[in-house]
Amino acid sequence: MDFLRALEMSGFSVWVRESGSLWSFPGILLVHTYGMGIMVGVILAVDLSILGFVPGLPLAPLQKFFPLVWIAFWLNAITGTILLAADATTKLTNADFGVKMCFIVLAVINQRMIQKRLFGEAPASPAGAKTLAWMSIVCWLGAITAGRLLAYVGTAVK
Repeated sequence: MDFLRALEMSGFSVWVRESGSLWSFPGILLVHTYGMGIMVGVILAVDLSILGFVPGLPLAPLQKFFPLVWIAFWLNAITGTILLAADATTKLTNADFGVKMCFIVLAVINQRMIQKRLFGEAPASPAGAKTLAWMSIVCWLGAITAGRLLAYVGTAVK
């Protein structure tokens, strides 16, 4: 807990949390939100195409967007870490944060499986691809929901 307090009280974390600058908490959160929207938006388009909900959207051309997905993912990892450091004692002791991270880890593993099995040498069966797409949707919705609820559930008192 001492490490978390020290992290939270570092000059950078205090600036993020308390400066009031648009470049601090609001700007970092905005970049995090845009990154999430881009990443999950592209992934959802792929998932819906796999599931056959958008027959006019062929799957193969969507592969060129995967580098954008991973850039957005790493942007979110960086901005998320900054936001976490600014409130480390609260967020890292909240069980909901663990739920969010579990969903993200599962979603990333699932995304790699989608990329390898649908665009790699050993293609997945249609049923297997659909299962991966549904898992992707569930995991990303779970991560987004848990992340959003993080401000409202769990430990509220320091």
